[in-house]
Amino acid sequence: MEAVKVENVIPNQQKRSEKRVKASLYQTVWRWHFYAGLIFSPFLIILAFSGAVYLFKPQIESMLYKDLYYVQEAGSSTLSPSAQVEKIKENYPEGTITSYKTYDDPSRTTEIGLIDNGQMSSVFINPYSGEITGSLKNEEKFIEISKKLHSELIVGGTVANRIVELAACWGAILLLTGLYIWWPRNKASIWGTILPRFNAKGKTFWRDMHAVPAFWLSLFIFILIATGLPWSGVLGEQINRLATATNTGTPPFAYSWAEKPESVTLTKDIAQDIPWANKNLPVPDSTAATYLPLSLEDIVYIAEKENIKKPYTISMPDGEKGVYTISHDQTPADLATLHIDQYSGAILSNVRFKDFGITAKLIEAGIALHEGRLFGIANQILGLIVCLGLIGIVISSFIMWRKRKPEGKLGAPAKSKDKKITRTVFFIMLIMGMIMPLVGISIIMMFLLDRFVFPRIKPLKAWLN
Repeated sequence: MEAVKVENVIPNQQKRSEKRVKASLYQTVWRWHFYAGLIFSPFLIILAFSGAVYLFKPQIESMLYKDLYYVQEAGSSTLSPSAQVEKIKENYPEGTITSYKTYDDPSRTTEIGLIDNGQMSSVFINPYSGEITGSLKNEEKFIEISKKLHSELIVGGTVANRIVELAACWGAILLLTGLYIWWPRNKASIWGTILPRFNAKGKTFWRDMHAVPAFWLSLFIFILIATGLPWSGVLGEQINRLATATNTGTPPFAYSWAEKPESVTLTKDIAQDIPWANKNLPVPDSTAATYLPLSLEDIVYIAEKENIKKPYTISMPDGEKGVYTISHDQTPADLATLHIDQYSGAILSNVRFKDFGITAKLIEAGIALHEGRLFGIANQILGLIVCLGLIGIVISSFIMWRKRKPEGKLGAPAKSKDKKITRTVFFIMLIMGMIMPLVGISIIMMFLLDRFVFPRIKPLKAWLN
């Protein structure tokens, strides 16, 4: 009998030990999830709201600027591009023309980029009559304000951009840790896992309203975050370098027009509406000014001959060595960036979507998906559902936290007493931080604060614990 009892004790101890390890791991992951959500959820709401607005850029701008964007009646013939530009110069004699943008819609006005008194604006002209329908300062466009809120929290600058990138990266970690917490560990049930318990009350109800939608939308939210990161300042540059190093980004021939130039002007610095994969292309110089510069009609002819899809933008040469740049950045399959010698009309660089490596193609398709232009209105509606769902997930988490938070306490999950588990999770987080550098920096900062600063401030220590 005694032997039987001893044999039963060992498996029971192993089971209890496994339960303690799992409970400790759950507690540690939950604590990371809690603090990350508490810190970054407000920024995720801002990103989701501004992103939802930006998805409907075409519809919103067409409604807000109807009188600027559209002509009352389309004529039988249009003024030449040069004639349209001359009309702009007559009205803005001190201004400098920077770009010419034309649309496929015959009812659309032509959009002329202008710098006047140091202010960048878009001037709209009726291509049939030459009437100027109005102008908009670039920084005052409604959609540009939404874009600045989305990428720079309105205030602008490097710090704001890095905060947005940091929030997006932590959003991905919140998804992974949230899925671990959500994962059913006991008796399988659809209620509370894939369907919310609508008859529940209090924090159980709000837990389901947080966890269940997050499960259903997790893949879509992750894709939305991932497709926005190529434009970020730190991780985006890493992605660009990786694509270049693996020859899966912009094709090598795009850099072959000159050998080791002393200084390089990048396409993003001199042209508008440039695809992500082409923004860092070096800009070649035009030949010596032995000829008169080509007219805008000549460049439009080249654009049409090269089958550049409208809307396309022609950016003007900057100085005697500058080039014309033709670009289309809307439909992924039609993305194009051409640099044209302003004197001879020679195509110095011609990079299309078909020339991109697999990484660049996936990123460009992802950016189009992120901005709601990959597959039309269905893309916009899907993006809107995901953005609204993310806002709902954040709000429900806040309500759930308020309902479970003790009075006078933060209500954070308790620290695990298993140091081994705590260290293991910490090092896993650091690995994620190596992939996303800003996350790594923030983890180290939080570790130092939690280890050396918070314990020394008694009121703060009592509130956190």
